[in-house]
Amino acid sequence: PLAVEVAQELERRIPGLEVREGYGCTETTALIAAQPPEERRLGSVGKPVGGIEIRVTGPDGEELKTGEDGEICVRGPLVMSGYWNSPDATAQAIRDGWFHTGDVGHLDEDGYLYVVDRIKDLIIRNGFNVYPRDVEDVLLAHPDVTAAAVVGRPDPKVGEEVVAFVSVAPGSTVTPEALVEFTKEHISKAKYPREVRIVDAIPLTSVLKTDRKALRAQLRG
Repeated sequence: PLAVEVAQELERRIPGLEVREGYGCTETTALIAAQPPEERRLGSVGKPVGGIEIRVTGPDGEELKTGEDGEICVRGPLVMSGYWNSPDATAQAIRDGWFHTGDVGHLDEDGYLYVVDRIKDLIIRNGFNVYPRDVEDVLLAHPDVTAAAVVGRPDPKVGEEVVAFVSVAPGSTVTPEALVEFTKEHISKAKYPREVRIVDAIPLTSVLKTDRKALRAQLRG
């Protein structure tokens, strides 16, 4: 999902531009949700497109209440019938007619969907769920930070420790310690990164997504 601050900055720089974010994946052939023409909501990916149903479920498959974060599940005619020659993967992804996206999000009271993160990227620190996106958004609010990515590092005391990689603007003199202090002012004690590493660039995958696997490899040395 696109950070609200980024969308606002795009609209500021390009007069007349209106950012409308949508959501979909390969397994649904196209869109799952899109901003309706009558009202867009920054931070949301919109409402379900025609023929698509969305529900948000907890770890035991129970449907969650409005505003509660859980796994985004979808069903409808646009959803695939299965993975080619992969019955086990299909059975894992499609259960009781619902495709489990592996994404975390929630629905608001008007049915707008908000995508928070990927389940596999969740960091569990001292029993608390930490979604990298939450920490990254705080870091991106710092005027010197141009890019940010957060991953978990195995830790014997708290299970996983929160580590942030950031790129900063040319000429910036901001320090990792200052960025840690900045996040402490804007996010809960359980979530702020205990370590910040300033890097030239955040590694990306071939589809231009943050390469968290590469970042975890850097932590392992």
